[in-house]
Amino acid sequence: MKKNKGLFDLQVDFFLPVWRRVAVVGVCTVWALVEFLAGSMLWAILFAAIAGGSAQQLFFDGWPE
Repeated sequence: MKKNKGLFDLQVDFFLPVWRRVAVVGVCTVWALVEFLAGSMLWAILFAAIAGGSAQQLFFDGWPE
């Protein structure tokens, strides 16, 4: 059964190298920290959510066959 691709589907061939997955999650996490330290809570929460969702899809959901 084929899964429907959504707007935030990161399980594509571009992310097969591990360094790209780590870079995406790392950049979003660092940017969330920057926004938090700057006092912009809305952007900090947004980027933290993007980092968490990306980590879930790129590391914990597995790759489609």
